[in-house]
Amino acid sequence: MLRIYYKKDKRLAKETDISLLRAIPIMDLVWVDLQNSTVEEKVTIETYFDIKYSSKEESAEIESSSRFNELDDELIINSNFLSLRNQDFDYCPVSIVLEKGILFTYRDDDLKTFGESVKKIRSNPGSFTNGYQILLTVLETGIEQDADIIEGLAKDIADLNKRLTLNRKRSDEEILLKIASFQNHNIMMRENIVDKQRLVSSLMKSSLFPEDYMNVLRIMMKDIGSLIEHNKFAFERLEYLQDTFMGLINIEQNRVIKIFTVATVAFMPPTLIASIYGMNFRAMPELDWNLGYYLALILMVLSSVLTLLYFKKKDWL
Repeated sequence: MLRIYYKKDKRLAKETDISLLRAIPIMDLVWVDLQNSTVEEKVTIETYFDIKYSSKEESAEIESSSRFNELDDELIINSNFLSLRNQDFDYCPVSIVLEKGILFTYRDDDLKTFGESVKKIRSNPGSFTNGYQILLTVLETGIEQDADIIEGLAKDIADLNKRLTLNRKRSDEEILLKIASFQNHNIMMRENIVDKQRLVSSLMKSSLFPEDYMNVLRIMMKDIGSLIEHNKFAFERLEYLQDTFMGLINIEQNRVIKIFTVATVAFMPPTLIASIYGMNFRAMPELDWNLGYYLALILMVLSSVLTLLYFKKKDWL
């Protein structure tokens, strides 16, 4: 899919037919967005504008030189955006080229960040006159999306905490898997936020990015710093939740072990009595008693009861 945004009658117009590209003056172009495009569309854009999109492998590299590169009149940016797939997060690499005020983006997924950015552009098309503004809008929207995800994650963690403390018929395995899933999401959020922080910091240091937009970048840095703090708090909360969960499991295990221990100790005196009278020595006068069998039973029951009463008195039960 190809989207071409250009200035027309002091507003921003959109074109999706690549054959009409040459009819649009280059000075009026603002944003060329490729989403899961064909090889022909990608090659046409690269040839016509003399640019080079990063490959998927290059976009996924973590070296600083691969994430942000500044040439004579061109900024080459590689950034990862979070994509929701089957109730789970996944990284979607985005190749970004900013040349002479024109923004070029290439991606495979239909990212929510780009969809929301397009809605903002449509709501006020007269305010967007160059690719710098578009890029700032995409970054701002991405930060807003990250904030929403962190808020949703915090709510999920709070709900899990309530479930852990109030629901006694919980599934320990399910809760442990939930905690692990939230930790994984939080790690991915941290990497995503740090990636944006590094990108905004590079733009602030760039000599090609207009000074007029530096205040916007500074505000973004403050927002990103706030997200990092919330993300850190989520990590601490998950660690606390995991410790609480493991503590409850230990308490339950200790309770079970305690029951087995009490039962074992309670049956030790009867076992001792039965062992004594189970010996086959001839000189055992009790063996000739008519009531010896009943006396042995009474002794065994009484010894168990006395042992349990002693435990009760010591508050061990």
